Amino acid sequence: MSTILEMRGISKSFPGVKALRDVNLVVQSGEIHAICGENGAGKSTLMKVLSGVYPYGSYEGEIFYEGVERRFSSISNSEHLGIIIIHQELALVPLLSITENIFLGNEPATMGVIDWNAAFLRTRELLAKVGLKESPNTLITNLGVGKQQLVEIAKALAKRVKLLILDEPTASLNESDSDALLDLLLEFKSHGISSILISHKLNELARVADSITVLRDGTTVETIDCRTQTISEGRIIKSMVGREMSERYPPRESHIGETLLEIRDWRVEHPLHAGREVIKNVSFHVKRGEVLGIAGLMGAGRTELAMSIFGRAYGRNVTGQALMQGREIDLSSIQRAVKNGLAYVTEDRKSLGLILNEDIKNNVTLVNLPGVASHGVIDDRKEAKIATEYRSKLRIRSSGILQKTLNLSGGNQQKVVLSKWLFAEPQVLILDEPTRGIDVGAKYEIYTIINELAAAGKGVIVISSEMPELLGICDRLYVMNEGRFVDEMPAKEASQERIMASIMKQYGTAA
Repeated sequence: MSTILEMRGISKSFPGVKALRDVNLVVQSGEIHAICGENGAGKSTLMKVLSGVYPYGSYEGEIFYEGVERRFSSISNSEHLGIIIIHQELALVPLLSITENIFLGNEPATMGVIDWNAAFLRTRELLAKVGLKESPNTLITNLGVGKQQLVEIAKALAKRVKLLILDEPTASLNESDSDALLDLLLEFKSHGISSILISHKLNELARVADSITVLRDGTTVETIDCRTQTISEGRIIKSMVGREMSERYPPRESHIGETLLEIRDWRVEHPLHAGREVIKNVSFHVKRGEVLGIAGLMGAGRTELAMSIFGRAYGRNVTGQALMQGREIDLSSIQRAVKNGLAYVTEDRKSLGLILNEDIKNNVTLVNLPGVASHGVIDDRKEAKIATEYRSKLRIRSSGILQKTLNLSGGNQQKVVLSKWLFAEPQVLILDEPTRGIDVGAKYEIYTIINELAAAGKGVIVISSEMPELLGICDRLYVMNEGRFVDEMPAKEASQERIMASIMKQYGTAA
């Protein structure tokens, strides 16, 4: 088997941070090579060096591709040779069609005039290869996340990809969409296309990877040949974090008190389609010191429910009652929701949870500026003190509180979002996919923070697509499907099978 890529002695620095230290990577032709490591280990940085996002001269080391040293000055240089990277945040234009997105900047043209007929026919061929049956004229905004991922891959095929790089491609996908994407990578492998797969889902790596390179703190720890060695999640985790992790979920003693938040007969219509109910007569409660989980498939309405409760950030014609400790409260705006003791950590931390171009200090204090002000003027020293305390308490890895959140790893960005809402001192904290796209070590730290919140008497609501996570950290579960709660159970009596049975039973009833 020949070598398609070799990266030798790659080092990369940012102000105050050494992101990569003498990293080596070898990828064989026609293999699926996985890269894993904790958040901040340098995985995405290494791929940005390879693809030319960080151009030659901004890093140290050498890149050999197809046996020739390459010095990419831009991403177009690497794409020209068949190196295509698909980032975790998809680079598609929502209001353009599939065809327009696939050939954006690469349109087939004759004498300067775009040949849309040729583009349309080629799009049909590419969609067939990735298993999409949609019309080439379909707008991206009308596709789910799983199908958008397939459009990105079709776009890569249009550029005659030889080495496909996927950064957390299944982080936002449900299990069936994830399986379909992994099957597609295996099919590409059979046609000689090499892939580099970055993922925190270790079961996925064990399923498809031929080799796994582990990074820790910006250095190469080891490369495992999955074809000749026995691979276990425990071994990968030990390489990633530098220690054994016998427990995925920290132990916790529950001390559950009186009801904090109660929602009664909650109904929400779609923001664009009047009369179309998205949330249908939902009632639930969360108690002091309780971790409450909401399970369900993608599209069940969990995020819509959370956002509508949090100041009507989603939907129209929102009706129902909200009570905090038995007293009816006004949740008609985000400001009123926060004032009445609610906080919501969004699933989309980059777009909705943080101001990425601002530093940690400004993000942490953003929701509670009166808490760092004197006579209406922000006290810089007090603000810095608060930010430093949360950076220490939540173990945010950074060069300091003045580091921009844009340059933090996903796990550390999530901790900044948590810090922001913890400083607002809520009674009830809603966490929407709190560990999406972060590694097992960072997940454990997030779970520990959740336990600490419950121990302090807060009510914590966790929305998660990972059922083992809900079973591992929650006291009680609701199951949601098609905008309704269809089951409720203590976590100790729950199982993945029971949750899925509740969902499928409801589908049967609907039919």
